Amino acid sequence: MATSDKIRVAQIAEQLLHKKWRFGTAESCTGGMIAGICTSLPGSSRWFEGGIVSYSNAMKENLLNVKRETLEEFGAVSEQCVAEMARGTQFSLNCEVTLSVSGIAGPEGGSAQKPVGTVCFGWALKDQLFQETKQFSGNREAIREQAATYALAKLASLLQHHG
Repeated sequence: MATSDKIRVAQIAEQLLHKKWRFGTAESCTGGMIAGICTSLPGSSRWFEGGIVSYSNAMKENLLNVKRETLEEFGAVSEQCVAEMARGTQFSLNCEVTLSVSGIAGPEGGSAQKPVGTVCFGWALKDQLFQETKQFSGNREAIREQAATYALAKLASLLQHHG
């Protein structure tokens, strides 16, 4: 884990504690990596509620209330899906702030429309919702690490500007 990730998580923790908000994650391609980074910080139980690794579409539907129609029309790697994942995590974990991530880490699974390295992110801050799609490069592990780092960096920025 990069030192910058630890610093960023400490900043996130400070903002969450100040607002008395709880935080949770829903991860697909990062497989719990973001939750792992968060819980590496001592005292994380004061602000981190938990993480759900929702790798399969069934998990996204059953635990996070992602609509089957969303998965069929847009796919699991879509801004529509991660938005529903972020909202579903707020409900499932009963927390004010969530982030969700779903992507194609490779080396297989990509397409012309969604090549390997495509990662979609969702962030929910109380009633506000933000989504974004990024393209990362490298091998599977590099893509996963870049996705985790980006998700946390964007969360820190959103908390600062919208929280």
